[in-house]
Amino acid sequence: MNNIEDHIRRAMEAGQFDDLPGRGKPLRLDENPHEDPEWRLTYRVLRNSGFSLPWIESRRAIEVEISEARLAIMRAWEWRDSTSARSLSEGMVESEWAQAVEIFRERIEIINKRIQDYNLETPSERFQLPLLQFERELELTTTPPSDKLPKTDTAT
Repeated sequence: MNNIEDHIRRAMEAGQFDDLPGRGKPLRLDENPHEDPEWRLTYRVLRNSGFSLPWIESRRAIEVEISEARLAIMRAWEWRDSTSARSLSEGMVESEWAQAVEIFRERIEIINKRIQDYNLETPSERFQLPLLQFERELELTTTPPSDKLPKTDTAT
């Protein structure tokens, strides 16, 4: 790798990159080489007006829903462990937690249905979203960050 970097550095020092077209100008990344040329103007007008393809908008909405569901269950978990919850009876706290978990389960089911619909809209398999696994989501949102790190065996 150093050999390649040395060649590039020497070429730059020799000025071999000084007369390249577009030097000093920003890259034009607004053109999509894969879009149909007949639709290019239409896509540009929509993009400049703040619109995008319906499946992209669906994905954004799903990502917002996922974030909101995770945030809600994390807040419920934090409340469960907070000092204000300790002033209540343990049965009441656990009842509230169970209700929050059930709401989270329902939200995950709804989101998964939306993900399935979204996956049918996408033009390619690479844009598809995986379905959420309730148990995994619950574990990820209720485990302290330090506990989420993979455990390594330090004993030799």
